[in-house]
Amino acid sequence: MSDTSQKRALRNYRRRLKQRGLARFEVLAPEADRDLIRSIAKRLAEDDKEAAKIRAAVRDTTTTIAEKGGILAALRRSPMVGAELQLTRGVARSRKVDL
Repeated sequence: MSDTSQKRALRNYRRRLKQRGLARFEVLAPEADRDLIRSIAKRLAEDDKEAAKIRAAVRDTTTTIAEKGGILAALRRSPMVGAELQLTRGVARSRKVDL
């Protein structure tokens, strides 16, 4: 079986991308964001100082607190750290509930 010229061209294109350190992948997003995502991808592919700034901003924006210890770290960054808050409650008597 021989390769068609189209398959060969695609294989060569992907090999050249790999040599440049780039990868091709599919992203699902709203149609309205198509141009935005493409422009961000083009800027990131340039791999210059501006791309590093964009990469850092997007990473900071999309990072979640799901990492281990993330909630504790977020609480420690809170402006309320060291505010000497009194977080105790008084004991309340039981109350009658009508059913």
